Amino acid sequence: MTRAHRPPRAGRRAEDGTVVLVAEQLRRPVPGGIGTYARGLVQGLLALEERPPLLVRASAPPPGPDPLARLGLPLAVWRLPGPLLVRAWDLGLAGVRGGALVHSVSVAAPPSGPPLVVTVHDLAWRHEAGPGGRRRAWHEAALARALRRAAHFVVPSARTAEELVAAGAAEGRTTVIEEGADHLPPPDPAATAALLARLGVASGYLLAVGTLEPRKNLPRLLAGYAAARPRLPEPWPLVVAGPPGWGEALLPPPGVLLAGAVSPAVLAGLYAGARCCCYVPILEGFGLPVVEAMALGTPVVSSDVPSAGGASLLVDPLEPEAIAEAMVAAAADEECRRRLVAAGRARVAGLTWQTAARAHVALWRELAGGAAW
Repeated sequence: MTRAHRPPRAGRRAEDGTVVLVAEQLRRPVPGGIGTYARGLVQGLLALEERPPLLVRASAPPPGPDPLARLGLPLAVWRLPGPLLVRAWDLGLAGVRGGALVHSVSVAAPPSGPPLVVTVHDLAWRHEAGPGGRRRAWHEAALARALRRAAHFVVPSARTAEELVAAGAAEGRTTVIEEGADHLPPPDPAATAALLARLGVASGYLLAVGTLEPRKNLPRLLAGYAAARPRLPEPWPLVVAGPPGWGEALLPPPGVLLAGAVSPAVLAGLYAGARCCCYVPILEGFGLPVVEAMALGTPVVSSDVPSAGGASLLVDPLEPEAIAEAMVAAAADEECRRRLVAAGRARVAGLTWQTAARAHVALWRELAGGAAW
């Protein structure tokens, strides 16, 4: 059984044997895939019969009840707000003291005594479609600090592991742990129907999910949809669900409907009702929307993202015509749809957050010298 544990107060030394999960990404206005990973990992950890004493740490919350208190694990906060806290980490300040093992869910990691574990989701900023200027410079500096400080890295795919090793991490310091696909709640049919009604969707639709930013390759996806629309049995719209990120605003062509950010239950409803889900980023460390859609029984069109695992209809993300052909097949060819649904369900069968959490705990135990959790 899990050992009882009283969390240390903020500002005190963490107890030996504690795992401190630094989830600062959950304070961001758009937590994105890293936030989904952090919440999914906590979900999986809470489902384990045996786990180490755990403590979640983040920056000071805004006024009012702290939403991170609902995660279900003990919570401690630094006194600094997020931007100042990350800046302090950059300068080697506001670290985690004591004998705790620290695991940061992103390269924004506090200084701490060993062992420090850092999850690197991708190295997107190094690519053309990634952020430039100050954002890229900060990511490079944060990665350099992580390479110096971290005892080990967790990555979601072999692709990211290869990039990280090329960036300077030793192969023996990197562990691949695939992410889960079971974090969404059951669909909310009423709320989903209300959203679709507001958007003017009367029957079928295609779906795209993701933060609106350049590396998600939305302009080519929309060009592919424009070419596919006249070939569909009906002019089904393309619903795009996701918050704005960075980059230029998206100007939707005819038939494209921007739903914005939606609740997890509505997102599940959108997946469940879609003719297909289209996700064609230029680069991706894993690609959660692909497995989210597969878990809801939705055919998927995707670029060669690691999450697809051979269970989607693969396309070249640089070729709108290839995207169009795949959209038509996945949305309208019933035999193709059946194959994709079956392949998708097989792909996600083992992708649970409990499995991912168990792999994290095994790694933490190894780094902690075989602690008896």
